[in-house]
Amino acid sequence: MASRVISGVRPTRMELLMLKKRRMLAQRGHDLLQEKRDALVMEFFGFIHEIAPLRAKAYKALIEGYAACVDAQMMIGSRKLEEISLSIPDRYNLDVKMRNVIGVTIPLFKLVEKGELKGTIQYNLLETSSRLDEAVEKLRVALEAVIRLAEVEAAIRRLAEAIIVTKRRVNALKYRIIPLLTSTVNYIEMQLEEREREDFFRLKRIKTLHEVKAGKSKIFQEFV
Repeated sequence: MASRVISGVRPTRMELLMLKKRRMLAQRGHDLLQEKRDALVMEFFGFIHEIAPLRAKAYKALIEGYAACVDAQMMIGSRKLEEISLSIPDRYNLDVKMRNVIGVTIPLFKLVEKGELKGTIQYNLLETSSRLDEAVEKLRVALEAVIRLAEVEAAIRRLAEAIIVTKRRVNALKYRIIPLLTSTVNYIEMQLEEREREDFFRLKRIKTLHEVKAGKSKIFQEFV
């Protein structure tokens, strides 16, 4: 099967120089994208190694938080527990920031206690049990574990998407663009070489004709 060449290309030296420059830039872009892909893969697997321990930690924290809530419910009653949970204001905000990892934006989640509620207790200690305090603390730990897990899962998802896009670009350069440029460069070089050969033989033929003509003229002059 014949190699494809760029449609409408002109077999000139100027075109050849431009295509060689484009091929060089494409190769450089391919190398840089390949390095980026490899770096993204390393970051990706770094987060992958975190995911299993974080899931286990979050699961354990949720189980312990649920068990502590059950204990608190048994001590103060389900109605009182519901009354307290509905009466207290939201204590935390989720602070979301972004960081750049090799061109990929990854979210950073942080549980931030509201300033006006920081260090305060929003229920009557005399009407509750220490079990409720334990439940509140364990649920806070569980919430932080879940937030960290969500952060890592978001990073994995975004890095995976970036790896796929980068891999497609690498493959496009490697298997389509660079081979097309190379085959077109080869085509132009072949056309220029053929043209040079034709010019050489044409000039040689003209020279031979001139020499023959000059020889005949000399012979004619000798006979005159």
